[in-house]
Amino acid sequence: MAMLEVKNIEVYYGVIQAIKGISFEVNQGEVIALIGANGAGKTTTLQTITGMLSPKSGEVLFEGVDITKIPGHKIVGMGMAHVPEGRRVFAQLSVLENLKLGAYTVKDTTQIEKSLEKVYTSFPRLAERKNQMAGTLSGGEQQMLAMGRALMSQPRLICMDEPSMGLSPILVDEIFKIITDISSTGTTVLLVEQNAKKALSIADRAYVLETGNIVLEGKASELLDNEDIKKAYLGE
Repeated sequence: MAMLEVKNIEVYYGVIQAIKGISFEVNQGEVIALIGANGAGKTTTLQTITGMLSPKSGEVLFEGVDITKIPGHKIVGMGMAHVPEGRRVFAQLSVLENLKLGAYTVKDTTQIEKSLEKVYTSFPRLAERKNQMAGTLSGGEQQMLAMGRALMSQPRLICMDEPSMGLSPILVDEIFKIITDISSTGTTVLLVEQNAKKALSIADRAYVLETGNIVLEGKASELLDNEDIKKAYLGE
């Protein structure tokens, strides 16, 4: 059984159909990339999986449990976290306060402290800036904070939406190295990313979205060599 099963979901914004009956799965321990152009439906798909949007039809199963109608804040407690597009840090709160908010589903204070230590080990810059207001951090640091905040809930599956958006090439490399490190600790990763080349370089498998449909799927290494993918998404 797959860790995450998305079965024939259809999502509408009013009368406009954004997702047209897509199905895919994520197995435990994998890094799965969802790639596609702007407006393809990547973010909508992620928001539907994590309970921020409700599909008109179809199902989302997480570890065998139907979570289609479960609200997002309860899904976090079940072991799935979401790093939203645009970071969405709490600008008027400190780095530490942002991180502690990420652990709102964890009741054991010892576990929260352990998670905090792990996050600070993964993101030393956050440890240095723990008392700084999140709104004063650089774009790269805010992205690290958004990722660290999600990890505070000790997720078994972490969904990331455009983590490299707006970052310099050096920071993009750093963020993707961190994603690889997160995966190596056993956390499953579902990655929505416009930087297809980077996403495919670290993913196990990938799905290509076009106007609400999955048009291609396969091993990430094979998609990297696919001529259509090269032309459409890799600028080659």
